Order: sequence, then structure tokens, then C-alpha cells
Amino acid sequence: MKKYIFVIAVLCCISCNFGKKNETVVITKGKVQKQSEMAALMLLMYQKNAENKKMILGGEAPKVFPEEFLEIHTATLTDPKDRKPEFKAYSDFYIETLRKVFVGERDSLKLKHNNVVNSCITCHKTTCIGPIPKIKKLLINE
Repeated sequence: MKKYIFVIAVLCCISCNFGKKNETVVITKGKVQKQSEMAALMLLMYQKNAENKKMILGGEAPKVFPEEFLEIHTATLTDPKDRKPEFKAYSDFYIETLRKVFVGERDSLKLKHNNVVNSCITCHKTTCIGPIPKIKKLLINE
């Protein structure tokens, strides 16, 4: 019975948020939470950079630049007041360092990947420090 009530509650939350472009409903550990476009994008970035790390450690080069990451410039932030000139500069730098992973010398892939991860850490030090320990796990320490 509890499962049915939970499912109905989730469906109600989803239907109440239907049509809201800037938020996504996510269920984490049984809790219903709203998630901004930027939060969803950053989770995708984390996942893709974790995949890149695995590929690089396996001797492979990532092949396709994730174009959806360009939404970093337009995705709705959890707190819209955080979209400051510094955010744009950090976002531009992230995209620039990420593009370098997909071109050029294969022998410097670890360095290029770590530059991408460090660009994330640098930005997060200015606004949202919570994910920094998780982001640091993406670094290649070899």
C-alpha cells in the first residue's frame, strides 16, 4: 500500500511541475526533489568526465565533444543571482579546456583532462563548494 501512495505522490509532483522548463523532478533516496537545468547539466558533465577518465586510463582518447555542454551559458541556475561575469568567464574556460581533450596530442590527455577537472574546481570554489570533493575524484593522479 505504501508503494502505491508513494507512486501517486510522485506522479502528482511530476504533474504539478509539468510545463515548468527550468526545473526537473528527481527522486533520490525516496525523496522528491526539484533540480535546476544547471544542476542536471553538471551531473551530466560529471558523468561524461568520469567516462573520459576511464577511457584515458584505458589508453583511449575521447572522440566526440559533448555539444550539450554548451548549454552551460544558458541553463537556468539553482540561484539565478549566481550568473555573474565571473561565471561566464569560468564557463568559457571550462568549454575551452574541454575542447582541447578532443584535439591534438594523445600523450597529453591526462594533463588535458586534469585541466578540465581543475577548471570545475576553480569555479566551484567561488560559489558552490559542496561538490568539490566529488569533482576531485575525477582527477587522474598518475
